[in-house]
Amino acid sequence: MNIRRLTIAASAALAASGLFLGSIAFAADQQPVTIPIILPLTGGGAFIGQTHEKTMQILQDVVNKDGGIKGRPLKFVFLDDQTSPAVAKQLATQAETQSPIVMGSSLSAMCQAIAPVFESGPVNWCLSPAIYPPKGSYVFSTSVATKDLIVATVRFFREKGWKKFGLLASQDASGQDGVNDVGEALKLPENSGMQLVDTERYAASDVSATAQVTRIKAAGPQALIIWAPGTPFATALRAVQDVGLDVPIVTTSANQVAKQLEQYSAFMPKELYFTGVTYAAGIAQNPQVKHQQDIYMAAMKAAGVETDLQSGMTWDAGLITVDALRKLGPSATGAQIRDYIDGLKNYPGILGVYDFTKEPQRGAGIDDAVMQRWTGNGWSTSSSFGGALK
Repeated sequence: MNIRRLTIAASAALAASGLFLGSIAFAADQQPVTIPIILPLTGGGAFIGQTHEKTMQILQDVVNKDGGIKGRPLKFVFLDDQTSPAVAKQLATQAETQSPIVMGSSLSAMCQAIAPVFESGPVNWCLSPAIYPPKGSYVFSTSVATKDLIVATVRFFREKGWKKFGLLASQDASGQDGVNDVGEALKLPENSGMQLVDTERYAASDVSATAQVTRIKAAGPQALIIWAPGTPFATALRAVQDVGLDVPIVTTSANQVAKQLEQYSAFMPKELYFTGVTYAAGIAQNPQVKHQQDIYMAAMKAAGVETDLQSGMTWDAGLITVDALRKLGPSATGAQIRDYIDGLKNYPGILGVYDFTKEPQRGAGIDDAVMQRWTGNGWSTSSSFGGALK
């Protein structure tokens, strides 16, 4: 861990304890270092995008209390893609000329739409785990890959004895990712005894998924995966309640937003699980990771923001970006930032120890995933690392 990250830890802790006496005063002529962040602040993904926005605002304050970027204040500029791939691509085309790194969006459909914009740079850091940039590209993806989350989910089902399961997915890029990744997970030798009894799709704009859930129920599943991020997840849960399908449900971690789930209490299933990650479960692989989780928790608590998986999804990506600009300088090129990130290993974050030489374009793997159950006001940890039972 470098000296700068230790300094961030100190300022975050002071802020949380009320002892920090204010932000560092920047000279009036110091222009901010601006980083555009494309987020779904409205539309179906607003729960997720607004959560990411709050977290990055908190991180911005922590960084600026610690001196900013080479003495210049950090400023995240938030751009609303309206949960629309077309709007996201338009914003990316505008933003890529303004900064060596552009962060966002929060969902795979938007990330896939904008990835071609960054084929030759600058760096784009997608804040969804559901895309798979080629090694050496300018595009990075945050957190544990969706395919690894699905493998952990199927492992959890297998060890629970739930050998037959159904899949309900949205008819967008995020849903297609889930369908593809479930298919790949079932090809693994250890999953030879697992059976996907039915796969159904519904449009994100549909007001009902009752017909699809009725067909799934008829197939006799012991568990159900609902792979639909944002408000379409509520449509699926209502359908589950309407047809009386009483089985454990796992959904994408994109829905692991406490405020979102609290609004669904009237039709919440008895058992709702997420393939979460270590910081959301409150566990860490080593003391260095625990230290970074403590920093994050202190900063969020000081700002009065509730923590969940999505609130932390952007944190490590933001810190790595800041470290890159502090080392290379605000005038760094996209190529320099890409090469810096590509070479990072043994880098402790709130998710785990990042190694981009082992996990290109992501830095994290399946051992950073854990199964979690929604309790109604938080989460309980239901597995050990990788989705295996304790």
